[in-house]
Parts: sequence; structure tokens; C-alpha cells
Amino acid sequence: MQTTAKRPEAAASASIAAKAKRTRTVRNFPASDFEEPLEFAKQLLEFGAGQPVRRVSLFNHMGKSSESGGSRQLITNAGKYGLIKGSYQAELLELTPDGKKAADDQIQSRERARARIELAIMGVEPFKGLYERFKSLKLPAKAAMVDAAKELGVSSDAAEEAVDTFVVNLRFTGLLQTLSGADRIITVDHLLEELPTSGSLSGHATELPARTELMTSDQAHFESMAFYITPIGHEGAEQRQHSDLFLGSIVEPALESLKLTVVRADKIDRPGVITKQVIEYLMKARLVIADLSYHNPNVFYELAVRHMLKKPVVQIMRSLDTIPFDVNQVRTITIDTTSIYTLTPKLDAYRAEIATQVRRALENPDSVDSPISIFFPSDGTG
Repeated sequence: MQTTAKRPEAAASASIAAKAKRTRTVRNFPASDFEEPLEFAKQLLEFGAGQPVRRVSLFNHMGKSSESGGSRQLITNAGKYGLIKGSYQAELLELTPDGKKAADDQIQSRERARARIELAIMGVEPFKGLYERFKSLKLPAKAAMVDAAKELGVSSDAAEEAVDTFVVNLRFTGLLQTLSGADRIITVDHLLEELPTSGSLSGHATELPARTELMTSDQAHFESMAFYITPIGHEGAEQRQHSDLFLGSIVEPALESLKLTVVRADKIDRPGVITKQVIEYLMKARLVIADLSYHNPNVFYELAVRHMLKKPVVQIMRSLDTIPFDVNQVRTITIDTTSIYTLTPKLDAYRAEIATQVRRALENPDSVDSPISIFFPSDGTG
């Protein structure tokens, strides 16, 4: 039987697909930072008053499908952090004793903080090892922490992710504080001594899957792209300076290790004009980073387009602005730009937080909420 030769374009596409193929990362730490699983634990506490609850009933209460990939990953991460008992296949979910303490805003601040530190840092072997190695010191260079993570048993392809998640958890629990103009990892005793015996912790917390299908060269181009939607303005304007700073000092460094190229709208077309090309990038880019600073109308229009497509988005915003009501259900990374003295010491922590959110968005797009996915979780048609 005679066989036909593979056409050149098919061979080229197969080659592109092979290069774009990604392998699933093997982790010995949770696949998200601590904050989102903690919010899930709070929902469980509120719904069941601390008692075991039916998994399906809980997710119905949350307005989400209990069988979606995002819901399964949420349960898995909450379990890996020791917040809950029960897998994504279990009929019942239950908070652990420390999970109850970490999620309960009514208990003493010190007791709650101690539980969160135990779960977010001490209960995860690589994070505990990193903390013990670097506590009481200035936050070291990322490369030094990556090397340390590898020595502690984290695989090479997961080491940067582990460090990013560790830094975000340090900041969230209050163990990473800006002292004398630098980020420092403080001891647990130091943190607990600062806390009142009652009250909240709000002063301390700041609140990539395999692709195996055949791709064209155009698709491969967008697969490696992060489209940055942001207020731009004319050359020399405050908004342009803001955008340049965030792009060059925070967003691009955060995505560098993820092998994503960041493209801003003014690099493909005229600033301030929503063109066919901009819409194409919104539709096809693997990731969108949306800067909500200055409440720019073009940014919100473009964000709405991306939300309708139910594709990965990570939201950031300067702390001087408030998160608009319409998108305040979605996690937004807030960056303190009050002064150079508040921004500079935290740059590494902001980069780590963005990188952590991006990994989560790309590895499990279904887990990234938007107003559309929250209120129309199936197909957006109601």
C-alpha cells in the first residue's frame, strides 16, 4: 500500500507543536499561594459553622460547579495546606483544627496568626526549610532562594514557583516586613509579640498545563504572549510613566522565568485607540495582565472583552485607587506606589505574587474567576 508524504505545512505545524508542548510540573508543595485556599476555608466555616458539609452543597452555595477543574484544584490545595479533610471525590469536607483557627476572624489574633503560619509555612516542607534558613535576614536574591529550594528537594523545573509562592505566603502571614527600608524575614516570636491578643490581622496581610494539540505558527506566536492592557497616555504623561514603571520593573521581570513575552498596546498600534488588532490580541493571547490603575475606560472595555472569552486574566492596580464594584469579586494584586520608599523594598514580593497568580491562571484557566464565570459558570448563556 502506497503512503503519501507528509505535507511541508503539516510537518512545520508538528514541529511547532512539539516545541510548544509543556510537561506537567511535579511539585512537593501546593499549587497556589495560601490566600485562596484560606478564603475557601472561610466559606466552609461560614456555611457549615465548623461542622462537616456536603461538598456539592458547599459549591452550590458558592455558585460554582463542584466537578470543575478549578473546584477540584481548590480542594486539593486546601488539603495540601492542611486546612481541610477530604478530597475532591469525597462526599463530605471538614475543616481541620488549625484550619478552623486560621479561617475564624473571631478568635484572638495571635492564635489565628500562629495557625496560619503553621499551615502556610511550617506545614509545607520546602517552605519550612527556606524559612529556617533565611529567618531574621534581609530577603535574599531570588537566585539564592531558588538554589536553596533545590537543595531542599524541590525539582529544578518547580524551584522558581516554590520561591514565588513562599515569598507571597511570607507576606500574607506577616513574616515578611519592610524594616529600615528593606524586606526582612522576621521570626514568628517577633510577629506574635507585635499582635494584640484580640483583633484582626489586616495590618500584616497584603491581601503551565501541557498543550498537545496541533498549532499553526500564528497560534504558537500568541501562545507565548502576555498582552498588557494598561492606561498609556501620551509620551511624558503621568499615566505613561506609571505604565512604563509597572511594565519594566514589575510585570516583565515577573513573567521572565515563565517564558512569556509581554506586549503593550502602543507597541502594536496607536495608543488610546481600540483597533481590530487590539481585539485580536485580547482574543488570542495566552494571558492578559490588566492594570486597573486610574480607572481608565479603555482598560475596562478590554477587560470585559477578555472576561467574555473566559480566558486567563491577572488584575493589578496601584493602591491609590479603589477596586470598582463590578470587578471586586476578582482577586486584584495591589501595589503600593505611595512613594519610592514604600515601593522599592517590595518589588521582589510584588513580582513573586504576580508570577504565582500567572502560573495558577495558565495551569488551570477554569480556576480564575471573573464576573462572567461567577454568575454564568457553565457557558455564559444563562
